[in-house]
Amino acid sequence: MKSAIDIAFKNANKENRPALISYTVCGDNNKKISLDILKSISKNLDIVEWGVPHNCPTADGKEIQNSSYRALKNGFKLSDIFQMVKKYKSNKDSKPLILMGYYQMIFNYGEKKFITECKKVGVDGLIVVDLSFPDNKKFAQLCKKNSICFIQLIAPTTSTKRMRDIIKISDSMLYMISMISTTGSALKVTAKKIMKNYDIVKKINPKKNVVIGFGITQKTIKSLKKADGLVVGSAICKEITRSIEKRQNTVTNVTNVVRKLKNKIK
Repeated sequence: MKSAIDIAFKNANKENRPALISYTVCGDNNKKISLDILKSISKNLDIVEWGVPHNCPTADGKEIQNSSYRALKNGFKLSDIFQMVKKYKSNKDSKPLILMGYYQMIFNYGEKKFITECKKVGVDGLIVVDLSFPDNKKFAQLCKKNSICFIQLIAPTTSTKRMRDIIKISDSMLYMISMISTTGSALKVTAKKIMKNYDIVKKINPKKNVVIGFGITQKTIKSLKKADGLVVGSAICKEITRSIEKRQNTVTNVTNVVRKLKNKIK
């Protein structure tokens, strides 16, 4: 039986375009607005990704760090995310949902307890940024047993042998980091080079859905549209910050940004 994530990729492929995946921080800038944003932008997305706020998000650049700090400042706790996922999933227009976080907070909460809660509320996938292969094999198996897609990361520096090893044990979705940098940085490599790396990954196992993240904006998204999926995060978080500072309607403005991104890949 195909997962909701697999079906989302299949449907996007039928429309001859990549799956569009958003990244926002859960609880930014408060729980209500964060949920309202996700519900609204879902109409133009195939998959949604919610980041768990962290006080030291080492993989993230300024925009996502700002989002995390706002959520934490407003009292967001890890346990809050399950309630919010449950509310989002009760919406008939909800999309497959991926949680992205750091291992320490999962470890502190309890691995089995965390995954059990994820399954209960309808989480479809997990990305744990600082739990890399092969150290993540046991955790990945635990996810698989609970029908949750554990998404492995592949970096530009990943050797071919390591890449093959990762892909061999991976679930159906892989996350390819476009460049060595934090999220939100301007692309430091050409789209041609990124797609060349993408092709290397796809050739190892064409059945895997490979998404590209880091540096995806309205300016760059069109040049990468041959990928299976594209993740946009910092550009969305930046708009949340701008809307808050300008005291404008955050939900409306972020929805407009996502709509424009979708139009670029049609």
